[in-house]
Amino acid sequence: MKLKTVIQSMRLPFLVLTPVSVFLGASTVAANHAAVSLLLLALAMLGALLAHISANALNEYLDFKSGLDLTTTRTPFSGGSGALPGNPRMAGAVFAVGSISLLATVLIGGFFVWQYGAGIVPIGLVGLFLVVAYTQWINKHPLLCLVAPGIGFGFLMVVGTQYVLQGEYVLLSWLVAVVPFFLVNNLLLLNQYPDIQADSRVGRRHFPIAYGVNRSNMGYGLFALATTVVIISYVLAGYLPVLGLIALLPMPLAFFSLFGAIKYGENIGKFPRYLGANVAVAILTPLLLGVSIIIG
Repeated sequence: MKLKTVIQSMRLPFLVLTPVSVFLGASTVAANHAAVSLLLLALAMLGALLAHISANALNEYLDFKSGLDLTTTRTPFSGGSGALPGNPRMAGAVFAVGSISLLATVLIGGFFVWQYGAGIVPIGLVGLFLVVAYTQWINKHPLLCLVAPGIGFGFLMVVGTQYVLQGEYVLLSWLVAVVPFFLVNNLLLLNQYPDIQADSRVGRRHFPIAYGVNRSNMGYGLFALATTVVIISYVLAGYLPVLGLIALLPMPLAFFSLFGAIKYGENIGKFPRYLGANVAVAILTPLLLGVSIIIG
């Protein structure tokens, strides 16, 4: 029971997003015909997973301590795991998992600094800030909260992976990181709808609380449209192969999710097919993009 609580707090089903971002970063290395060290790739993957686990566990701990976990209506995609309300004595263990995972991430980052120098430090510092500050501070600043997930899973993981495999930054990794930036922002944005009332009671002020569901729907639609335009533009400009257009195949799922958001608003959690479609597009689009880069 104790181990189950800790594992639940890691939110393992959500970790699938991390290897997709790392894979997309590695694909840009393959596109440059550079050799990919499996050891460095494994370390990059481990560091990214540990950072994600740390963010999840610390968020679970802080949401429990604030009382938020006791007031949310949980869905498969929002409202926390429910692990600590069911076993509150494990709060210290969950905090320890989050802290140790963060320390291990820093140590892996230190290895890459030793390997390549200070070039990776800015990405590491921003990542550290996002993990530590997300629940307590970033959630009170609507615009920063809106883009923080995309910065983490887009620019930090994609570009960071490419850097630690090559030892220098290349333009392609920054360009393709824009795709998960938009889609992961949308992923977290829509997942905030069911928790609007509960979040506002504990002092959060993310985008749907500050600007309302209608403007949040507009933001979601703009991000989805921008993703489509960016992929097409990169193909036309020659940054991506023509095969890169396969990354557009999941995009109708985003507009299906937008339809659900417009129709149901805060009550979208009662219709998990829309939130599920939102998760699917955030995973499948960058995955197909990475495949097209490697093959193309």
